[in-house]
Amino acid sequence: MMKAPTCATAVTVLLTLFATAAIGADSFEASLTELLEGHRGTVAAAAKHLPSGKEFRFNADQPMPTASLIKLSIMAAAFKAEADGRLKMSDEVSLKEEDKVPGSGVLTENFSAGLSMPLHDAIRLMIAFSDNTATNLVIDQVGLPATTEYMEELGLPSTRLHAKVFRRDTSIAPERSREFGLGSTTASEMIELLEQINDRKLISSQASEAMYQHLLACESRSKVPRYLPEDTPVAHKTGSVSAARCDAGIIESPKGPIAFCILTGDNKDHSWGDENEAELLAAEFGKAIYTHYGTDEDAPAAVVARVLKVGADGTLVESLQRTLNKQLKPSPELSADGDFGPNTQRAVIAFQKQAGVEPTGEVGPDTWRALGPLVTEDEPTPEPAVAMAGLKKKDPADTLAGPPIVTCKAYAIADAKTGEVLWGYNDSRRRDPASVTKIMTAYLVCRLAEQDPSVLEEVLTFSQRADDTSGSTSDLRAGERVKIADALYGLMLPSGNDMSVAFAEHFGPRLAEEGAEEQPPYDSFIAAMNRAAEELGMDGTGYRNPHGLTAHGHHTTAADMVKLARAALDLPVLREVVNTRLHAITVDSVDGYQRNVVWKNTNRLLGIEGFYGVKTGTTGPAGACLVSAGRRGDADLIMVVLGATSGDARYVDSRNLYRWAWAQLQAE
Repeated sequence: MMKAPTCATAVTVLLTLFATAAIGADSFEASLTELLEGHRGTVAAAAKHLPSGKEFRFNADQPMPTASLIKLSIMAAAFKAEADGRLKMSDEVSLKEEDKVPGSGVLTENFSAGLSMPLHDAIRLMIAFSDNTATNLVIDQVGLPATTEYMEELGLPSTRLHAKVFRRDTSIAPERSREFGLGSTTASEMIELLEQINDRKLISSQASEAMYQHLLACESRSKVPRYLPEDTPVAHKTGSVSAARCDAGIIESPKGPIAFCILTGDNKDHSWGDENEAELLAAEFGKAIYTHYGTDEDAPAAVVARVLKVGADGTLVESLQRTLNKQLKPSPELSADGDFGPNTQRAVIAFQKQAGVEPTGEVGPDTWRALGPLVTEDEPTPEPAVAMAGLKKKDPADTLAGPPIVTCKAYAIADAKTGEVLWGYNDSRRRDPASVTKIMTAYLVCRLAEQDPSVLEEVLTFSQRADDTSGSTSDLRAGERVKIADALYGLMLPSGNDMSVAFAEHFGPRLAEEGAEEQPPYDSFIAAMNRAAEELGMDGTGYRNPHGLTAHGHHTTAADMVKLARAALDLPVLREVVNTRLHAITVDSVDGYQRNVVWKNTNRLLGIEGFYGVKTGTTGPAGACLVSAGRRGDADLIMVVLGATSGDARYVDSRNLYRWAWAQLQAE
């Protein structure tokens, strides 16, 4: 077994708390396949136990983007050029200011123009530190076409270098550059290349050994090596751009070398950090193949190496929330928004009590084990007809008995016909409104439609900015198109933060004040929200965004929300939207596909006779909020509840207040 060179940086990942979650099937191949299939993106992978020839393949012949992984092939082309007598590893390469490019590495930020080094050292920087500037220096010596030409000579036609790093204008394959970026390969071809290096048959024994040593010096441990034993040598090269994460190399296991390659593309998670989905997938892949091929143990399917608590966020929290919704009875109906807030903490505590785990509110090893397999994806969206058929009958109307027991920080009960606040508590105190903000967003759009009904037929194309908006979502994607009439449901039913941004971008220009036409559309829309609030006499309200995520100066009062709700319910289109429990449509995309989308109203009062609106809202600072409308006989009320202690509590508060108010009105 070869030892790592002393110049390599060892990065140890200490996994002091972890839990193993079974993926489903017992067999190694079935479990690993299911793990890879569950990734939110495209995956190609292969592994081969070189002494036995046993291998695993998953989409292994599919061309994929390489990001910096292509630097492994550039290195091979450089050693081939030396073998052909076209250059020497001792040749000096000089750094010029115009050679410097951004991204990974050390040369650009730390060294001045005029630096000279042997080609061998530039290759070490290219592989060990993925230095982009050093890579271009190597390409200049070898020649841009040389890498692709040598790969073709080896019978690896999908392994191609398209351009210099961060120099798209140098591309020798513009179409492939647009499709794959810097380079492309397949998992199968990478395995073939690595096997030749391992067998010391690539170019020559000496060249293969030198390349192996360069790969062994790679300092990155965040992907395949992450969960391996600390002293396991891994000769490899990684690649990372926002939507593609890759790793390929050779693991020196107790039972001999394992060649591996995992390529991901079109990743949904573009984050940078240890919890990136593709990085974790590569780590789980590495642990599985190491355990299966390199030890006598059964390979674990997945490892969760993180304790989650309030304040955590990301895709692992999303999976936790989906799993809690499935495992906890009754379901807490958490929004899988990736934010570990008070509602998620309460659900965790409830599950821990149900499972006999210490109710700490934090998700550690015992809780992970009790949860079992994580639910990593939402249920498939059904056909619209199927979704609509699933509606259950409304529950019976509430009785009028019982006192107004509330947990909320403020409420207002108003006559829906006159707008008069009949009873209130802290109803003039400013509070964070959360997503009840979207009532104003919808009000502006529906007011435009009231003036010109053709507005509802306009087609809104979802932007990347809208798609990237955090929090609750309409689940539309950049490039997808929807009529305004349907988009209103995507705003109000699932409380789509993303849809609110799409509306602001779409309608901002026509809502801009005279003289402010150059203002960005989003800002124009926010300004229009504040003007409308002033027109409605909402003196305690200020808007800073169209969705309700917490922001300085973004606030309202319960009394102000009564005014807005009454104005909103006076608009027939909006009144119909907020009284709708489920809306299902088919959207199309500028990319030519269609898919089904189903929006379910977050307002659970709509499942009870007598209630007909309006909007929920929840954030940590705001608590759970609900603006609703209900009718019992001739008593038509608007109810605003702000700052309830939980999603369930806002409904308990509202229903108790309605019962009490209706009883008072009947007694008069």
